Amino acid sequence: MTHPLRRGLAGLALFGATAASAAFVPMAQADDPIVVGGLNYTEHLILTTATTDLLEATGYEVEQRDGMGTSVLRQAQENGQVDLYWEYTGNAVILFHKQEQPADAVATYAAAKRLDAEQGLVWLEPSDTNNTYALAMRGDDAEERNIHSLSDLASALQEGADLTLASNAEFYARDDGLRPLQQAYGFRFPRDKVKRMDTGLTYNALRSGDVDVALVFATDGRNGAFDFEVLDDDKHFFPVYQLAPVVRQEVLDSHPDLAPLLNRMAAALDDDVLVDLNSRVDVDKQSIDKVAHDFLAEQGLL
Repeated sequence: MTHPLRRGLAGLALFGATAASAAFVPMAQADDPIVVGGLNYTEHLILTTATTDLLEATGYEVEQRDGMGTSVLRQAQENGQVDLYWEYTGNAVILFHKQEQPADAVATYAAAKRLDAEQGLVWLEPSDTNNTYALAMRGDDAEERNIHSLSDLASALQEGADLTLASNAEFYARDDGLRPLQQAYGFRFPRDKVKRMDTGLTYNALRSGDVDVALVFATDGRNGAFDFEVLDDDKHFFPVYQLAPVVRQEVLDSHPDLAPLLNRMAAALDDDVLVDLNSRVDVDKQSIDKVAHDFLAEQGLL
């Protein structure tokens, strides 16, 4: 399946605009292409591609720009260079708006919706998902060391366990990332025991034994396929990361049928669906295009 207007990483040059040029945001027109943005890992690539397919099947002209980091994508939407993308509630509240972690999923979504409305961004209906961060170990190693929760991990490290962690660069540096996690649980990986790498590589590093603990995402299909044990976040440190489509208000004003279309897609998503879709790509090695198209067909969205 090909989409002639799709542009991936090549579109990133657009986001290097100066502050002066970024301040000019053209008004959306009814016949403008819809620009669908996306992040740079499997789950988001599937959702971005599926969204593009869904809109094109409905008659929209679409530009797809994926492969971005979280902050770059958010800035692109604020600048009017991306019209819509799937965002996680925890990112909006904690990372973008620097708010305290809300009590639960409902409160997190409500806060994201309210805070972003002030910036002309509309949160549509949320999916029944929570792709939060997690730490995982190889299942047999976790059993042998009797580490099944983050508190168990903290105790092991405090007692001198020699463990190495694989983390992506973003989590290593985020305000809701490794540093405050270690503070919350009272442990610390020495700097030379943290290996920073691309997100997808943390799974292979753990599976191969290069590291003992790895940053993973809760809905990643490789957790089960690779026999990882996801450690219980028993102090509930990690925020809720519930997926929902976020659209610029002026784009919704020009295209009012976008909301029900995207809400139908959101209603078809839950954690089990995401695990399955991610596994098809990362474990079964199916293409992003095929998995995205099959998801839409299976859910009756095409």
